[in-house]
Amino acid sequence: MEEELTLIIEDAREKMQKAIQHLESELVKIRAGKANPQMLEGIQVEYYGAFVPLNQVANVTAADARTIVIQPWEKQMVPVIEKAIIAANLGFTPQNDGQIIRIFLPPLTEERRRDLVKRVNAEGEQAKIAIRNIRRDAIEEIKKMQKNGLSEDQAKDAEEEAQQLTNKFIALVDKYCAAKEKEIMVV
Repeated sequence: MEEELTLIIEDAREKMQKAIQHLESELVKIRAGKANPQMLEGIQVEYYGAFVPLNQVANVTAADARTIVIQPWEKQMVPVIEKAIIAANLGFTPQNDGQIIRIFLPPLTEERRRDLVKRVNAEGEQAKIAIRNIRRDAIEEIKKMQKNGLSEDQAKDAEEEAQQLTNKFIALVDKYCAAKEKEIMVV
């Protein structure tokens, strides 16, 4: 019984960690005024009939704080990459000179910053919901074990541990969101 409880808690911890990793990857995609090649991470480009990530057909770098440079490995990919970036609707327009694509990031307006903060908070809320769902599932497993002979004290202890784990990960979500919000609001 003890072993099963430990497994339930460890499983919940791993799932909550994955929720945090997902949040981190989503927050990286939200632009904070500085050019970051990871902003283009989710873009898929058609390459010989298959869709592949942009970084598999081009070199993506940040030339300076406001410019992302995309250098395709094959010249004929320039218009295809440009079309994929426009279709991704990320809020900026690529410019190509036939060889490379440049994306100039305009300075963020106050209104745009507020919109980005709302998006950060929405991502944070999604992560919190995922973490709470993981806690609920763990507690349901513990209750099932209690019906099958687990003592009430052990069940309460395990539920308390699941709650402490949840509190820890929700605090982590708040920390990440606050840091990203601060990064966005810095002019």
